[in-house]
Amino acid sequence: MSDESKQIHVIGIDTSSVESLFEAKKKPIFKAKRITGPQRILDSFKTWLKEKNIRNHKFEFIATDKLNDFIDLLKKDEKKTIVFSGGDPLWFGIGRLLIQNFPLSKLYFEPAATSFQLAFSKLGKPWQDTQWISLHGRDPLPFEKAIKKLPPSLVVLTDSNREGAKEVYKSLHSMGLERKYDFWTFERLGYLNERILKISSIGDFPSNFDPLHLVILFEREEPLKSSEELPLFGIQDSVFLQNSDCPGLMTKKEVRVQILSELNLPKQGVIWDIGSGVGSIGLETLRICPSLKLVSVDKRIGSKNIIKENARRLGVNPSLIIEDEALNILKEDKITHDLLHPDRVIIGGGGAKLDLIIEKVLKLINSPCIIVIPLISLKSISKLESILKPKAHKLSISQHQSYRGVSIGEDIRLSPLNPVFILKCEII
Repeated sequence: MSDESKQIHVIGIDTSSVESLFEAKKKPIFKAKRITGPQRILDSFKTWLKEKNIRNHKFEFIATDKLNDFIDLLKKDEKKTIVFSGGDPLWFGIGRLLIQNFPLSKLYFEPAATSFQLAFSKLGKPWQDTQWISLHGRDPLPFEKAIKKLPPSLVVLTDSNREGAKEVYKSLHSMGLERKYDFWTFERLGYLNERILKISSIGDFPSNFDPLHLVILFEREEPLKSSEELPLFGIQDSVFLQNSDCPGLMTKKEVRVQILSELNLPKQGVIWDIGSGVGSIGLETLRICPSLKLVSVDKRIGSKNIIKENARRLGVNPSLIIEDEALNILKEDKITHDLLHPDRVIIGGGGAKLDLIIEKVLKLINSPCIIVIPLISLKSISKLESILKPKAHKLSISQHQSYRGVSIGEDIRLSPLNPVFILKCEII
């Protein structure tokens, strides 16, 4: 059905070309009795009428800023109506509300570019792979979940009633990721007084920040700190290169520190890190005790290169990095004789063959030795205890639950990390 027969004609407006749009849409506009839209667009339309010296056409003007009142007026008095909407009315615009209140037979939609399309065009960046979330009427939890996946770019539609872009920046900072992303704000896109800012600190926010804005985060290649600038241990998660297909899947700093404590590291000897992931635990042992010899083992394809890069970032040198199944390595004697008998062992990653790995490890360890096994489930503990007890001088288990503060406006919410069980076996 053509737009001519529709009662409500919704026109999306790209604010960078308001006047040309009014000119292009003169035909449907002048058939309408009622012109509606946000007050800022109505003001632009009235200015355009004056500039064109159009005085012989009287419209009823209704602002859509108070949506419920606007919908009630449309229902009470059926007239041919133009509804101006910023961008695409069916993308976080007035379109959804109109569909809920009127049959589709009365509605006709013409979209324009969305605000985030305009924002990307301002920076000359492609946007086909970007992700986006809306915080309108929500706490920052959706943002927290989205950013933990480390997307290459993320559009955030902010809630100006809760500090807007500042809320997003505080959340990013509380998660230790503010150095991983370039933080851009876009105010009043397309208007003469639009403002685009790159924010590097909370002090960069202007006092007159406009409520009509959005945020885009772009992952950046940050110049890494030299290893001398890093702490001895307890290194921030963001320092480590992670797997692009499973970002965030690494032993978090709070748990790492606890495991390092449980290891009672010797000044010299051999340490195995089996199921090492990005290598964070084993590599930190070398910062604490540089004379240790580290063997890092992980089965994930690409893990060897990731561990090498993280070793470079931390300024340490593992003795051996192997990308293979742990059982294959232990069966096929892929570890050289000088590294074959460990004084400390970390076994992570869980898995169905964990018990078989432990049995193999027990046959190769030096004495004394400490084995530390972080687990995310209690299911296998009793089975592992039965394997370790005959060898153990002391066997202990502890549970660790950490929380990180995440900003919610002026307040802070504690966001839980996954609980971890640590099984420790001391052998003399």
